Amino acid sequence: MINPLRSEAEAYRFLLLTVGYFAAIAIAALAIGKWAGIIVFLALTLAGAAYVVRARRHEPPRQAVPGRRGRENERRILVVANETVGGERLRDEIHRRSEGYDEQVLVVTPALNSPLRHWASDEDNARVEAQKRLDASLERLRSGGIDARGEVGDAEPLQAMEDALRLFGADEIIISTHPEGRSHWLEKNIVQAARERFAVPITHVVVDLEAEREEVRDPSAG
Repeated sequence: MINPLRSEAEAYRFLLLTVGYFAAIAIAALAIGKWAGIIVFLALTLAGAAYVVRARRHEPPRQAVPGRRGRENERRILVVANETVGGERLRDEIHRRSEGYDEQVLVVTPALNSPLRHWASDEDNARVEAQKRLDASLERLRSGGIDARGEVGDAEPLQAMEDALRLFGADEIIISTHPEGRSHWLEKNIVQAARERFAVPITHVVVDLEAEREEVRDPSAG
């Protein structure tokens, strides 16, 4: 299903349309009368519903596999994660999938934001916080022997992946999330949506940071 607010530009257009919707109803009611306002309300609501129904009939086209860039022995891995990117299980998975290759790892951290700020295109604070998380995550990855670079992506994870694939040409995507029950991305079915949308191999890694911290505190725990 298409998410109508996949980017900042679309969110801004949605906000303008919403303001225009209520303004048209109010103007009709004040200038002509109550019934005119009701008629405008019904007409605009039906038009909006028809647009949504038409949009949902068409899934985004499956993208072609990005062309290979770089040397033959190079493995380009796109990692999409928020807080879990520094987890030990993710580091192990990156090492495993790049074994025998000269890996190139790009970490994308979406600029998560509140719905209200996102619709208003107020992304500055969200991007600052995302950059802090990304810097800390890259430091942990590099300390584990992974030479990674990173960038802050769109607030919508699928859009962030699409933007990165255009420039990075990844051989595969690794999506890292919290365990089920603590992951907003799993609640939104982001992993399955990505597999349907992008024609590159996608690996889902569940990172339980709380369990990893427990293991560090008590290495002998079974």
